[in-house]
Amino acid sequence: MRRRLVISYLLLMVLVLIALETPLAATLAASETERVRADRLADATRFASLAGPTLRGGGPDPIESELRSYDELYAIGAAVVDRDRGALVASPRWQPAPTATALDIALSGQQASAPQSVWPWTTGPVVVAVPVSDGGEVLGAVVIVTPADPIRRAVATWWLLLALAGLLAVLACVLTAFGLAGWVLRPVTELDAVTHEIAEGDRSARVQHRLGPPELRRLAASFNHMADVVSDVMDRQRAFVAHASHQLRNPLTALRLRVEELGPSLTDADGRSEHRLALEETDRLALVLDALLTLARAEREENERVTVDAASVAASRVAAWAPLARHRSVTLRLAPGDTPAYARTVPTAVDQALDALIDNAVKFSGPGGTVTVTVVRRDHGVALEVRDSGPGMTESQLGQATERFWRAPDAQNVDGAGLGLTIVAVLVDASDGRLTMRAGESRGLIAGLWFPAPVPAPDADRPDADTEPAGDAFAVP
Repeated sequence: MRRRLVISYLLLMVLVLIALETPLAATLAASETERVRADRLADATRFASLAGPTLRGGGPDPIESELRSYDELYAIGAAVVDRDRGALVASPRWQPAPTATALDIALSGQQASAPQSVWPWTTGPVVVAVPVSDGGEVLGAVVIVTPADPIRRAVATWWLLLALAGLLAVLACVLTAFGLAGWVLRPVTELDAVTHEIAEGDRSARVQHRLGPPELRRLAASFNHMADVVSDVMDRQRAFVAHASHQLRNPLTALRLRVEELGPSLTDADGRSEHRLALEETDRLALVLDALLTLARAEREENERVTVDAASVAASRVAAWAPLARHRSVTLRLAPGDTPAYARTVPTAVDQALDALIDNAVKFSGPGGTVTVTVVRRDHGVALEVRDSGPGMTESQLGQATERFWRAPDAQNVDGAGLGLTIVAVLVDASDGRLTMRAGESRGLIAGLWFPAPVPAPDADRPDADTEPAGDAFAVP
């Protein structure tokens, strides 16, 4: 829009300059021609007063010496012509060819000159003719032929000055137009910047609504009101999810206790089976509530960024999940990688993301499977991979994996709430990172995380987060 405004201002300025300078250029050409013509008419009138005796049959000596001196001094040809258009007296530079029209007018008793204006592309001379009269009778005429080169150069010089003035005016217009366009578009530019800030997660960003024209000020105020309403709705929604999940835990715990107390009183085999299923459903509902609480906290605005050693965090999470992996006969190991590997994230993003990915990997690998966690520095950041040997996912399933409560068709009976990968995606996005998932070479799934490195990077011997140092790779059978 800035370019369009500048082009509009520039086009208007060019049109104004053309409208002003075109008549001025024509006036300057006519003025310069008129100045020369007036001088030549005065000279011709003086020569006409001296040419009377010559045209009446007297000697040509007085006028001849005057014309010769005039020619030598000004390099301008002149002649005294009789009524038969014969040159009685002429200077050395006299050229009779272009004088016919002016001479006809002069012999009719009127002064004549041509052309009316000399332009830079004019090639002919300026011709001035004055009649010589005696008692009302026209005896002849005095004709002066002036070269137009000096006039053309003077007119071209004036036009060049006009063009330079117009160019300076255009440059000044461009500079002024950029400043004016910036002033007009400043609220729009700020609105665009604030929109990007809000889209990136800073929901406290607002537009200054006291800048620019009244229409844009009203637009800025309306945008701020809309941002406040949207932010309030999001806060209420997340608060509702968090509060509802928290409030449901107490009656759910009480319900589970009551159902659990019913166990000893059940003697029928079918009743004990239904009792066991009821307990499993309450546990499943508890997992869903816990996941909803975690998701609500993850989606809450987090302006704070912390620097963590991702390698050390990965080592601690592998150690934490080792007992469960052993219980399920899954080999969980941390592959050799870069140590330390610092990343800039929202608090606990690396911890929670690895917990969700390792949990899924151990859960779906099955007995005898292998889960490998890798941490390397890559692309000005830190890349973490969790590779498992489970059944993996199809391309369509990979596209749906981060949707809330989505579960693969063959995993409907597996424990979980379907929110783990959603939470990972939210945490990674809040940290300006990336989450990728792809199928393994032969089987399984490779879940990748990438987090940006801190700028400037902290010293290796002075980490910013209280994390355990990453040790060598180890395997948990």
